[in-house]
Amino acid sequence: MPTLSDPRPPLLNRQRERAVLDGLLGDLRDGRGRALVLRGEAGVGKSALLGHVVEAAADIRVARAAGVESEMELAFAGLHLLCAPLLHRLERLPGPQRHALEAAFGLREGGAPDRFLVGLAVLTLLAEAAEERALLCVVDDAQWLDRSSAQVLAFVARRLLAEPVGLIFAVREPEEQLQGLADLEVRGLPAQESLTLLRSVVPFQLDERVKDRILAETNGNPLALLELPRGLSPIQLAGGFGLVEAQALPARIEQGFRRRLEALPAETRALMLVAAAEPTGNPVLIWQAAGRLGISASAAETAQTDGLLHMGTGVRFRHPLVRSAVYSAASLQERRATHRALAEETDRDHDPDRRAWHLAAAAPGPDEEVAAELERSADRAQARGGIAAAAAFLQRAAELTSDPGPRSERALTAAQANVLAGAFDAASGLLAIAAAGPLDELQQARVDLVHGQIAFASSMGGDAPPILARAAKRLESLDPALARQTYLEAWYAALFAGRFAGTDDLHEISRAARSASPPSGASRPPDLLLDALAVLVTEGRAAAAPLLRRSAWVFAEGEITLAERLQWSPMAAVAASALWDEKCWYAMQSRELQYCREAGLLGPLGIWVNAMAVLETWRGDFAEAASLVAEAEAIATATGSRSFATGVVMLAAFRGTEAEAAPLIERVTVEARASGQGVGEQFAQWVGAVLNNGLGRYEEALVAAQAAQAAPGAPEMHVSMWALSELVEAASRTGQTRQAAEALDRLAEATAIGDGGWGPGLYARSRALLSGGEEAERWYREAVDRLSSTGIRTELARAHLLYGEWLRREGRRADARTQLRTAHDMFNAIGMEAFAGRAHNELLATGETVRKRTTDKADQLTPQEGQIARLARTGLSNAEIAAQLFLSPRTVEYHLSKVFTKLGIASRHQLPQALLDNGHDRP
Repeated sequence: MPTLSDPRPPLLNRQRERAVLDGLLGDLRDGRGRALVLRGEAGVGKSALLGHVVEAAADIRVARAAGVESEMELAFAGLHLLCAPLLHRLERLPGPQRHALEAAFGLREGGAPDRFLVGLAVLTLLAEAAEERALLCVVDDAQWLDRSSAQVLAFVARRLLAEPVGLIFAVREPEEQLQGLADLEVRGLPAQESLTLLRSVVPFQLDERVKDRILAETNGNPLALLELPRGLSPIQLAGGFGLVEAQALPARIEQGFRRRLEALPAETRALMLVAAAEPTGNPVLIWQAAGRLGISASAAETAQTDGLLHMGTGVRFRHPLVRSAVYSAASLQERRATHRALAEETDRDHDPDRRAWHLAAAAPGPDEEVAAELERSADRAQARGGIAAAAAFLQRAAELTSDPGPRSERALTAAQANVLAGAFDAASGLLAIAAAGPLDELQQARVDLVHGQIAFASSMGGDAPPILARAAKRLESLDPALARQTYLEAWYAALFAGRFAGTDDLHEISRAARSASPPSGASRPPDLLLDALAVLVTEGRAAAAPLLRRSAWVFAEGEITLAERLQWSPMAAVAASALWDEKCWYAMQSRELQYCREAGLLGPLGIWVNAMAVLETWRGDFAEAASLVAEAEAIATATGSRSFATGVVMLAAFRGTEAEAAPLIERVTVEARASGQGVGEQFAQWVGAVLNNGLGRYEEALVAAQAAQAAPGAPEMHVSMWALSELVEAASRTGQTRQAAEALDRLAEATAIGDGGWGPGLYARSRALLSGGEEAERWYREAVDRLSSTGIRTELARAHLLYGEWLRREGRRADARTQLRTAHDMFNAIGMEAFAGRAHNELLATGETVRKRTTDKADQLTPQEGQIARLARTGLSNAEIAAQLFLSPRTVEYHLSKVFTKLGIASRHQLPQALLDNGHDRP
């Protein structure tokens, strides 16, 4: 009969599964990293397979951890267990990574680290450990990992490539964080092996119908076949009377363990309950608590003899369902007494959070002292970056609070923490608890604020603006500073909602913000930004221009706190775009990108990487834009967040390949409409107009550009003002002169405060399309001159194209060739295939012979290779590149070797010229 020391049931050859696991070990020995998720129901043999792979990895360093259901609220608990044997290597990590990991594990004080910087630190730590010997990390019961650990380990798993690190998760069903990783389903045994295994524990003859029923209901689950018959008499088994009806398989397995527990002495069950309630498996703490409960050392003998519990240097159960059975079989009073003993023996200074959690489990009812301790634990958890754990502590604190007022306040605080953690359903439930108690006016306004933040964060649609606007209005007399901040959130939500915003649109919110009390002291950056954006809508561009410039440049170059930058910089980018101020916009985004990279703030980094991809596309650096798009998608995958579509769809549209761009445009349109996100819909329509203008399909471009316009009476701003020049071009090409003229008038107003040459250059180019003779030529020349002073090379190339097309129609072929050649060369260099085709056809019409550019696809760098090559060209080391791109140094080295092969070079010194020669860099 199987024992704890040999947990694998007989006849479990598992050739398919073992072959996959042996292949993973082979990759580690060859220096390649891999991650794998073993999934299957409880008892199917996942833990036995993990045992096999650990035994087979005798030449490989192994680190182990297991998720424990009662530990799910303790931030980084599972991660700490896995990394504990490696923490002596912390000094080898780069400073920001080391500090982040130390903060996460409570080894240092400081601000909360970004959880994905913690992820990079863990990746680097594992890669460092694997330098000496390949490393295998095994995580059992991953469905019970705390959320912070699961996110970090999933992040690491997605980045294993060139380092000999393996990561295996055993899980019943993959949690959201593990979706997308390579997985292997562990299935039940074949019928004959199931029967043989059943006979090994039932030595007497079984009724055929009972036997068939057991085999059918266990579905080959080895643990079920071993445990279900145990403890049942031959009479019960003979007639099937002992089999529990209508129970899920894990519950039936657990029931089998409970029958075995009933036969144990009371003192043994009490000891097993202490072990079940203490998830770290610390034998010293378990025996101390057992001593406090009067349990003698002999109590362990029976449990170990029966194969249910092993107590040595660590304490472990035969199976997680044994732990579950022990805990559920105990009475409520027994569980409370056990947790009380564990709390009293847990070191208050060394492990205060686990002590607080035990105290909460021991509390028979509301307990203000315990609730206050949980609040303090929440503060510590948040300081370590465990915002989800902080939310759980706060929620439990609210549950243990009897006074309705403090209970509502704690529930409201817990709801706000859950919003930050992205747990919107939990936040909504806590808001309901908060609303059930007595709330003062300020608390009621905060409830509205959190409701609005949930609505905006979950969909960025039309539900959020009215909720946030109402909260801001209520806050005006209660907390004027918070009211202005909330108006700014409402304004941004209304911009995103666009036509889906309803009555609480930009006009209504801007008017309300203008009537709110001004800041009591010196204006903070968000105050400046709110005033600028509100005046832009209510009083127009001329009145708003000085405010827009001041607020935008504060965010681009001024002194500003971290919290303000993280929260408000995306809105400041709207101010910069309203000014057509490319330099300010680029400086702001570059600053935020650099800061997020240095600080390891991967969530905000995803936003800025995508935003920079948009701007680099406009600037004509498609290689950099593609690299940023790839990075944005990798970040979205690593963080489990929504993918950033604007960069990829804009790049595809500007490239002009319909087969690539059209499905992306359709996807963005459908998703935006489904979530009520008007700005997303407008963005797709605008890039659709660009695509169709490039392809010369002006009727379709006109429809798309018209759809991208602002609602009647609304100001042209953001995406709608970008679409005006597309509308003028499409309308003029289709003879819709009245529409073109109306769009030109709106474009004149939109670019009147343009700083630099971008906005005025677009206006001059559009004005030329509706002019004739010398006036047209003057406007074309002005467009070229103004756009030449900017970095917006895509629009400059289009100005040359339109000028050349006009010259050809004027019969000035020689002059036309000059402009058209310039346009054609620029489009080819940038990669704007559709517009290059237009220039090619126009050149042919002038009598010039033009060859289309061809590229060798086999030698092209991937976006990630291009990004790494350009960073290496600047002199960054592999470690520095790895830190910037959230990779390991060995992965960077792996990609660079492929870059050298494709470019035909041997060293980093040859990269600048090789990138230029092979068309992977800006001319």
